[in-house]
Amino acid sequence: MEIHVSPEAFPYLTRINVLYAFGEIIDIPALVVANSHPWYNQTLCEVNQSVVRLGVVQGEYHWHKHDAEDEFFYVVSGRFLIDLQDRVVDLSPGQAFVVHKGLLHRPRAPEKTVILMVEAKGIVPTGNT
Repeated sequence: MEIHVSPEAFPYLTRINVLYAFGEIIDIPALVVANSHPWYNQTLCEVNQSVVRLGVVQGEYHWHKHDAEDEFFYVVSGRFLIDLQDRVVDLSPGQAFVVHKGLLHRPRAPEKTVILMVEAKGIVPTGNT
C-alpha cells in the first residue's frame, strides 16, 4: 500500500507496504540511490509486531504525536534533528533516539539523511495530530 497525502498538507512519499519477506537480503544502499523524493519513507520488513522503515529525508516534517506508539530513530548517514517542546535532539550517524508515545515532536534533516525507524506495525506515520 502506498500513501500519497496532499502535497499541500504533507509533501511526503510514505510506502507502508512490506518490501522484503523473511529471509530476503535488504539492500539499503540500493534503495537510497533509487530514491529522489525529499521525504521518502518505505517499510522494509516486519519483526514480530513491529516494522522497520527506511527514511531518506531532507527538510522538515510537521509537528505531530503518536498517542499509542513509541518511535525509534537510528541515523545511518547525515544529520537528523528531532524538535521536542523543550529541546532539540541532534543525531549524527550511529546515534539513535526513542520518541515516547504521546510526545509532540517534529523531525528535521538539514541535509540528505538516511534513517532507520522501528515502529508498531499499525502506526500512522503522519501522527494523531
